[in-house]
Amino acid sequence: MKLVRGAAHYDRAYFDKWYRHPAHRVKSAQYLARQVAFVVGVAEYLLERRITSVLDVGAGEGNWRPILRRMRHGLRYYGVDPSEYAVRRYGRRRNIQRGSFANLRDVKLPKAFDLIICCGVLNYVADREVDAGLQALRDLARGPIYIEIFTREDEAEGDFQRKAAKPSAWYRRAMLKAGLIACGLHFYIPKEFKHLTAALERAR
Repeated sequence: MKLVRGAAHYDRAYFDKWYRHPAHRVKSAQYLARQVAFVVGVAEYLLERRITSVLDVGAGEGNWRPILRRMRHGLRYYGVDPSEYAVRRYGRRRNIQRGSFANLRDVKLPKAFDLIICCGVLNYVADREVDAGLQALRDLARGPIYIEIFTREDEAEGDFQRKAAKPSAWYRRAMLKAGLIACGLHFYIPKEFKHLTAALERAR
């Protein structure tokens, strides 16, 4: 079974349930703030400077943007999401374009980003689209990529279905094929930026 959602699935009811409803929401505001601070901290640690540009793939309503902009005034944020609802409601205000993981190359974006976020997306991408999407992320990165994925071995909240998830080995092979090196806690770097990390910070 493949856990793949169509764009129409991500309507207002979906976001109301998983992002706002106190009984169902996956992340509280405090949790999200800590996660954003962590991701920015790691990116700037690796780059040894402040980040100035972020691409958020699967941005949803762009909830990362206000926190990022408060932390780094003037930061350029670009979001991409397949949800017609999210883009219609927040696209202009939060700079979110309509697009999917598979067709990133067709979206009008700058050539490179200091930090790329792809949070909670790959669990819902069709197998045939993974390779192209990961390669596009690599080509757009001039620093780390934060790719949050949950596997068959994980317990996770939300609409994640463990039985439908792939094993971690499947994703490891996909990352290696795309030329991405794991460096811990959902972070990856393109192999050409291997020099940003120490040997023991990398999976191999």
